Amino acid sequence: MSDIALHLAALGLVGISITHSWLGERYLLMRLFRRTPLPRTFGSEDFTRRTLRFAWHVTSVAWLGFAALLLMLARAPVTSAQLGTVVAATFAAHGLVSLHGSRGRHYSWVVFFGVAVLSYVATR
Repeated sequence: MSDIALHLAALGLVGISITHSWLGERYLLMRLFRRTPLPRTFGSEDFTRRTLRFAWHVTSVAWLGFAALLLMLARAPVTSAQLGTVVAATFAAHGLVSLHGSRGRHYSWVVFFGVAVLSYVATR
């Protein structure tokens, strides 16, 4: 029964992740970005838009990472190396979303990639 519960929980996270990104982009972010003027973070409305967009979507990436962890737990036993790999992959994806979304101007990607590398190395 616990395997089924973990699979259903993971499925719920995948579903909410896709829904969050798609509906948030369509009904929240697009409407928000039509409003002007937006705050000029670091001198640019574009930077504000990009930061809001990648911050929105990185939440969905985190939920996908949690879904992967739940699926791994359903296949117990799980090693720390396996868990570390999922954490590392999740934060590497965070880094990519941040780097691409901000065109490298928001430095969270440095921290996310650092977390990815450290998580991977520490669990080997």
